[in-house]
Amino acid sequence: MNISILSFGSDKFLATLPDQIHNATAFSVEVIANLNQAVSRIQMTPPDIILVQASWEGSMELCCWLKEQIKLSWIYCILLEDRPQLLASKIKNGGNWEMEMTSAVLQQGADAYIWCLETPLHATSRQGWHCLLLSQLTVGWRKVEKYRDLIRTNDLLSAIALADSLTQLNNRRAFERDLPRQIQKARTNRTTLSLIILDIDYFKKVNDTYGHLVGDRLLQLLCARIQHNLRFEYTPFRYGGEEFVILLSNTTYEEALTVARHLNRIVNDQPFVINNKLAINITISLGTACLQPEDDDRGVSLLNRADQYLLRAKASGRNRVIGGHDHSSHLKLGVVKMRRRSLQLWEPKQCAAL
Repeated sequence: MNISILSFGSDKFLATLPDQIHNATAFSVEVIANLNQAVSRIQMTPPDIILVQASWEGSMELCCWLKEQIKLSWIYCILLEDRPQLLASKIKNGGNWEMEMTSAVLQQGADAYIWCLETPLHATSRQGWHCLLLSQLTVGWRKVEKYRDLIRTNDLLSAIALADSLTQLNNRRAFERDLPRQIQKARTNRTTLSLIILDIDYFKKVNDTYGHLVGDRLLQLLCARIQHNLRFEYTPFRYGGEEFVILLSNTTYEEALTVARHLNRIVNDQPFVINNKLAINITISLGTACLQPEDDDRGVSLLNRADQYLLRAKASGRNRVIGGHDHSSHLKLGVVKMRRRSLQLWEPKQCAAL
């Protein structure tokens, strides 16, 4: 497998490293001599391993910076000591001084600290030094592999934790995580954000009449129909039981009402075919709300406002949409003919960009 290496230092120094590192099949090596460019490159496309030439300007700054980056802590950083004065001090002061220096460097941010040998190198010494460096590269690669395995496992567990196993929609935990992010994004970008909460009318009767397996299948079919009729930037969640929430980014109150009416219609217009012997007609009630400047950052007030409109929709006869500031406005399909109400009635207030 190809291991990506960023070498911070000179091309001349890279040429002194083992020939195996220059094998394009096993290693992909990039040399950067400027500290700012190296930081930018690491942030954009993190390498697996970083080789740092200690005598190069900015070498320790790079090691210290890397140690502070929590999201980049998996990168294996090897500092290669080639400063002549330190190499001379190593010979003069002996093993205790060398261990103290190594300890200090590792505390500053390097994962490994390798002393280069004075030039010219004897063949035996060169071979041993190269073996040591290649062994450290192997250690670094093992660390990277473990990190990637952990990330894959975490991604899988996150997907399981945030998904509703029955409908395959995002679940309530995902909604409670995503809503504050969507609010922050809307306020940062000064865009609108709307929310729809919907509930299946008399769903308990379905379970009591046909059993919970049929009820589960109905929920699956409903979710599939809803998803099929939503734009890709709209995110539906199963909030609990037969209740669902839809986040509509960059969507005004009027546009959210249009979406809610459409969903009401497509659910009401066609029965849900459970099997070749059973098709069930259902209706849904919906409440809509749009983010306002006074809403809290976690979205509690926004969700509560939409939920209150849903309760009013159910209390006033079900199978309808209620939202905004006009408590009497509603849409009832299958009972009365759908008619377009005046702009003043349906659209009392447009959400301003926040």
